[in-house]
Formats: sequence, C-alpha cells, structure tokens
Amino acid sequence: MNNKLHFRVVKAATLALALLGLAPAGMAPGTATAQVSSAELFQPVVTINGKVVTNYELQQRILMMRVFRTPGNVEDDALDALVDDRLRAIAAQRMDIALTEEQIETGETEFAGRANLDREGLIKALAGAGVSRETFRDFVSAGLLWREVVRQRFAGRVQISDDEVDRALALTSRTGGASALFSEIIIPADNPARAAQAQRIVADIVANVRTETAFSSYARRYSASPSKRTGGRLPEPVPLGNLPGPIAQSLLTLPPGGVTPPFPIPNAIAIFQLRRLIETDSPVVEAVEVEYAQFLIPGGQSEEALREAGKVKARVDSCNDLYKVAQGLPEERLVRETKTTDALPQDIALALARLDADESTTLVRGNALVFLMLCNRTVAIGDEEVNRSGIRDRLVNQRIAGYANSYLAELKADAIITYP
Repeated sequence: MNNKLHFRVVKAATLALALLGLAPAGMAPGTATAQVSSAELFQPVVTINGKVVTNYELQQRILMMRVFRTPGNVEDDALDALVDDRLRAIAAQRMDIALTEEQIETGETEFAGRANLDREGLIKALAGAGVSRETFRDFVSAGLLWREVVRQRFAGRVQISDDEVDRALALTSRTGGASALFSEIIIPADNPARAAQAQRIVADIVANVRTETAFSSYARRYSASPSKRTGGRLPEPVPLGNLPGPIAQSLLTLPPGGVTPPFPIPNAIAIFQLRRLIETDSPVVEAVEVEYAQFLIPGGQSEEALREAGKVKARVDSCNDLYKVAQGLPEERLVRETKTTDALPQDIALALARLDADESTTLVRGNALVFLMLCNRTVAIGDEEVNRSGIRDRLVNQRIAGYANSYLAELKADAIITYP
C-alpha cells in the first residue's frame, strides 16, 4: 500500500537542508516552547473523545513542522494534524491494533530514508533543533497505526474490474490521454461545527444530486470557491495528470453527471461533478512534477491581505520575481519547492492543476492568504509497454486513499472535540 497515505511527504533535499541547519533561520532551538511558561506546557489545548492534546505536544509539533520547512500557518496546521493523529489512534484502539517496538523503529528508519539519513542521525538532528524523541516517535506511530486501520478496514473491499483496468490502459497509452471538464464545490470545514455541517451537506449532495443544475445550485449556496459564481463550473478542461491521483481516478470512472466521493482538503471538503471526459492524443503521462512558489500574506481573506496579493501580482511575471517581493521579510514567507502531483496537499494540487507556467492564484491556508504561482510543470512520458498488474495496483491504492480520506472526515465529524 502506498506509504504516502500515512506520512506527510517531505521533499528529501528540503528536509536534509533544514536538518543540517538544525532549526529554521532566526529561530534558536527550543524557541517554540520558550514562549510558554512551564505551568502552561501541560495544559490541554484540545480534547478529542476524551483524549487530550497538551500545549507541550502542540509546541513540539509546531517546532518539528518548522524544522521540516512546512509551508502555511504551522500553528493552525499543527493543531489540526494532532487532532487527526488522535482520531487515527482512537480508530486503531477500537480495532485492537497496536504496534511493536520493532514496527515503530522500522517506520522511523523508513521516514529518515526520505532525507537520506539513517534513523539515529535524524533523531539526533531533530534533538539538536529542540524536537524530543517522543514527538518524532508519536508522529511516526500515528501514521503506522492509520496504515493498519486502513488496510484492515478497506483493502479487502476494493475490487478493480478488468473493464476499469482496460479503460485506464486506454487513457494512458502512447496514443491516448484524457482531460476532464468538471464542476466543484468547496465547503468550509475549518472548525468542528463547520466540519459537521459540511459532512451533512456532502451527504445531501451525494444522495440527491443527479443533474448539473442541481449541483450548480448547491455550489452557489454552499461553495467557498470563486467558481461558486458560475455554479461551480470550471470553464476549461483539466488534464487528469495534473490532478491528485485519487481525484483523477474518481473522475475517470464516472459517467457524465456523476459525482465523486468527498475529498478532505485543508479546512474544507471538496466534491466534484464530471461534465465531460475528453480523450486526447497526448502520450502516456507517467508522472507530473511541479515546481511552485508560495508567498504567504498574513490576514487570510481580509481586505488588507487581498489588496497585498493584488500588489504582488502586479509586481511579478515569474517565480523568480517573488524573491524581490520577499526581500527583507522572514524566510518562511516565501517557499519554493518541487513535488510530484500526488505529493502535494490536495488544495494546492487542485489550484496548480488549472495554471500554466508563471500564472498565479490565491488560496487561504490557516490564517494566511497564499499567493500561489506555478513555476514549471514537467511531464514524464511512460513506456509503451504498460504493466496491467501495476495499473491494477495503482487503481487499488487510489481507491483505498479515497476511502481513507472519507473515513477520517467521518471520524472528525462524529467526534466530540472541545477547546478550553
């Protein structure tokens, strides 16, 4: 099963550079916890079905994410990640799933290998940045537990037919490809109450929407995307290779008018309706790698932040121009990196899928408005000989990923989550 379901994928070069510096620029080891008094460290910051996340855990996760150069609002994202980890652990406990020490060490070794480090080297480097051994262990353990939950719950249920394999082969042959013309609804889910409401709306859409008119009506009423003005309709076809794998696969198997399962993205739930699948003569796309830049503007969707984004857009013609905009600002305000489509956060992947090189857009992540710019997109062309078993395995993994994302969203919607 694809390990990207269970760990946040960290670009090896980025992680290695961060660890060589031990702590983010301008931050001394232990800074994250230094701002909190010892009496406050072990106070709860959130409780999930009776399971407490302490201030200490939150500060440690923030520090680890900063060491990993995680973009976005790490304070909010760290808390969301810890809530998700508690839900994963609760699901594992319900299924009597536990880890051995050997399994945890193997998982830590696997994660360290992504940064071209051995396990002990990574633990030592994190410790030098102020991240405790237990914090890294808990992070890895949550991913391993979720891997086993997903395997036991869904792996036996996924059956890929020969017709589905044939269709995937036809659309990824040397002489075939596909783009999708689709509509979207992005429903805010940035707190427990809104997440529960989003789940109810999605369930209503799945149960009742059968036409484009009905989907557009929901989009105009509930969507937070700019496309709500057009009833969620995106005007141009998007190559399936540009989209996150689970979303592309779901669209690929739908009839016109069909609606996908819901896909959790940061602070929201996304659902799509296929209007038309367009087969093309483009060659097989084996992988899509994107180089992109994020310039973070404090203030979310405030008028001031939106004005600032407009000023940035007027000043830049390419990603390189953003370095001038960021000159003199904290290093974390500008993040530029290269990842495969499947390794991107789904909200970023969806936004980049619609851009050409040097085009930009904005999206909200946590309390920041992200000025997002596509620097370059590289398409790897596959061989003429396509392995049927490999295609089948990929379809299985993509479907399981969709089930896993939906299940985590259900767990969050059903959980009792309280904040002090």
